[in-house]
Amino acid sequence: MNNTAVYLNHLGVICALGSDHQDISQKLFNGFSDSLVKTTDYSEEAVYVGRVNEPLPALSDFPALERTRNNQLLRAAFNSIQQAFLQSTKNIPAQRIGIVIGTSTSGIAEGEKALAQQIETGALPDDYDYSMQEMSAPATALANWAGAKGPCYVISTACSSSAKALASARRLIRAGVCDVVIAGGVDSLAELTINGFSALDSVSKGICKPYSASRDGINIGEGAALFLVSDKASKVSLAGIGECSDAHHISAPEPDGKGAEQAMSLAMKNAHINPDAIGYINMHGTATVQNDRMEGRAIHRLFSDKVPCSSTKAYTGHTLGAAGAIEAAFCWLLLANEENNKMPIHLSDHAIDPELDPIALVTENSHDQAIQYAMSNSFAFGGNNISLILERQK
Repeated sequence: MNNTAVYLNHLGVICALGSDHQDISQKLFNGFSDSLVKTTDYSEEAVYVGRVNEPLPALSDFPALERTRNNQLLRAAFNSIQQAFLQSTKNIPAQRIGIVIGTSTSGIAEGEKALAQQIETGALPDDYDYSMQEMSAPATALANWAGAKGPCYVISTACSSSAKALASARRLIRAGVCDVVIAGGVDSLAELTINGFSALDSVSKGICKPYSASRDGINIGEGAALFLVSDKASKVSLAGIGECSDAHHISAPEPDGKGAEQAMSLAMKNAHINPDAIGYINMHGTATVQNDRMEGRAIHRLFSDKVPCSSTKAYTGHTLGAAGAIEAAFCWLLLANEENNKMPIHLSDHAIDPELDPIALVTENSHDQAIQYAMSNSFAFGGNNISLILERQK
């Protein structure tokens, strides 16, 4: 395997903030605070969620097993990059085009609806297919849409899934297995995840408040982000990857942030840079008591309070398996515009928690120095940690 540069050539993204690059950027860089909605659609108690509210592709012309909300979100992201994909792959054999997707729920929402109908009527819906909820479903569907015949698989490591999909895509390019990879992640809202996190006492009673003394948990969201990944030079490269598994606990992070620190350190080593080169960190920032404490400790040890940081989960909700790719997309939006030096504003009530290590949260955009490197953190159940470093190309 070589160390050739690998680039994130094009981005398709959809989340609670929308799907238009400029609109999403404006909301992130100006602190838009009204993207989450309160609903009882997924649980008996009303909760705030990051739901996509714009129209989604119908998929009515596709096989029944592909007609899931998860695939609608995936198709919406793919539609944004389809022309660029066709242009960039017109002379590339289908066997050299790969698909790597991260997800944690796949089409489980359709499984929930099918089971509810079976309980009520004794029969599953005629259009229900178990394959809808298999983990492989989004990657298989995307390969069919794109005509890709290279490696095609899903990574499901909870909240680090789609960040790991981008890491895997870079390895496929560097190993010479693929010339182009469509990589990213997708997850859709479902009762399973919202009630599951509620059972862990991890869902906020309001809108989440990352790194605040009054933080009380997460909001669940949905969305998709897809990148065209290749060795063809463009505005943003995937410069560094750091992965580790501290295996501290099945659902709780290592309290001192040792795994988080290791992932960030490995990413910087992989990118051949020092901590002072990082211009912005998109934190995992879930607003749970334990995550924010340990991530703050890890960031403070490596960067003190010198590097601007923010969590973007109050904009989108925690999109689970899609979070790594969506938050890398926010870093991409920051870097891809040569004129932009603004960063996503950290939404919270900013109530100071004396137990948290001090870090430089982005509360306003007065930054005027060009950012070359941005880091995106994803820390998952089981201590499955990854940090990505994106680089703006000069």
